Amino acid sequence: MVTDNTNEETTLEFEKALATAGDGQYVLRLYLTGTTPRSIQAVETIKGLCEAHLKDRYELEVVDLYQQPGRAEAAQIIAAPTLVKVMPLPLRRLVGDLTKPDRVLIALNLASEVE
Repeated sequence: MVTDNTNEETTLEFEKALATAGDGQYVLRLYLTGTTPRSIQAVETIKGLCEAHLKDRYELEVVDLYQQPGRAEAAQIIAAPTLVKVMPLPLRRLVGDLTKPDRVLIALNLASEVE
């Protein structure tokens, strides 16, 4: 069940995303389950790609679903790891293996920077 608190949080996140929409900022959210090797690799891959392709233009939030299980329901996350590109629109989700940089860049609409 979604509470009013979650709705307020979602509204604030949306307003923050709108404020950064025009300045080329990327808002990314990475949902993980604990500190497994797969989770650690996902964080390293995403941070590395962001630093290489979005230097000073991104905000990355890492959400551990073991620590904050309610966030999975609120964001409709059914598997981990999941990377969500909140901004710029359109919203995109990449689920599963995040160790392949080309796949992640395509999901973030940054593939043209690789070519």
